[in-house]
Amino acid sequence: MRTYDFAPLYRATVGFDQIANLMDRVLTSEGTQPSYPPYNIEKLDGDAYRISIAVAGFSDADLSVETRENALIVSARKADEDEERSYLHRGIATRAFERRFHLADHVHVTGATHVDGMLNIDLTREVPEALKPRQISISSTKQIEKDVVDAKSVN
Repeated sequence: MRTYDFAPLYRATVGFDQIANLMDRVLTSEGTQPSYPPYNIEKLDGDAYRISIAVAGFSDADLSVETRENALIVSARKADEDEERSYLHRGIATRAFERRFHLADHVHVTGATHVDGMLNIDLTREVPEALKPRQISISSTKQIEKDVVDAKSVN
């Protein structure tokens, strides 16, 4: 496995810490990401996304969806079942899990639904008006020349 040193990036840039941390996190966690529960990430349109997680065997009360800083944390803990049950085969995994998704800036959770064993979490990117592109009007140069001429005549 290759290791990369991001020290030159930290020394030469300001404000790009998140990108370097993300690359470092992805490169160091190769193969350590658990595969349970399976999930999909869909792009619904330009600024809308959906994360679908297969949570068969869990009820709404067993599931928890929360956002902290720029992270979406989905966890589940199954309530203790009766010890009197005796399984001949137990193939439905209902073990506890915690799955973390790192969210980009301005991405917010708009809702979550649990239907037919699938937990669907809807997200949207809401860019503030101050950060959106805006058109700058161009004024004529005659106005600027007139103000310069007036300033010269006063002096």
